[in-house]
Amino acid sequence: MVRRSCIFGAASFVWVVLALGAIGYATRLALVVAPTEATMGNVQRIFYYHVPTSMLSLLFPYVNFIASVFYLYWRKRDPMKTLTADAVAIAAAEVTVVYSSISLLTGMLWGRVAWGIWWTWDARLTSMLLLWMLYVSYLMLRRLSSTGQANTLAAILSVFAAIDVPIVYLSIRFMRTQHPAPVFGGGPDSGIDSSMMPAFVWNLVGWAMWGVYLLLFRYALERRRQALEQAAALKTIEASLEIAQ
Repeated sequence: MVRRSCIFGAASFVWVVLALGAIGYATRLALVVAPTEATMGNVQRIFYYHVPTSMLSLLFPYVNFIASVFYLYWRKRDPMKTLTADAVAIAAAEVTVVYSSISLLTGMLWGRVAWGIWWTWDARLTSMLLLWMLYVSYLMLRRLSSTGQANTLAAILSVFAAIDVPIVYLSIRFMRTQHPAPVFGGGPDSGIDSSMMPAFVWNLVGWAMWGVYLLLFRYALERRRQALEQAAALKTIEASLEIAQ
């Protein structure tokens, strides 16, 4: 067990160093190397953070969704697999909240300069805000519910939350929206200049690596919490049996 923990710790440390290195290099590319956009100027540099975090905030919900489905399937069949799925689900939900928060904040900063207003009830913005609220509700339900079914109810909520993900993705493609058209795959004139692509790709890679680290780290913490909770429950049972005898 000790040797396995040491190996996991070393691998985790290397992953963090690589993730931070990628983010640092991406930051240099985004703020220094990439050319200034002709129309928006330097405010366009928010793009290199807003778009990757927005993309990732639509990916981690499906990790939560898949884990929640397995939780609902295993909860009366295999207690150990149920605990594993539940730990993955809550870890993915928290990472989703982090990345969707960054997406909303960077979008508001960009909108303030581009539109002259911090917030507009645009279809894309509203659907993303709804996604954020759904996962905040998921976490609050798990933490604040006094019933013994909190995790099950949260898993059911995650199924409905996952429905909003394609709505967010498709909102700027099929709805009349103030939000800019898709940069990638939005038509013959979509895309960015090749000189801007390295900054975008490295930010996507760096933030994806950081998100995976947060997911695994939070998963490990949740598994440890579960183990401590089980150990405490076992001690309580043993103490009650001793008293009964």
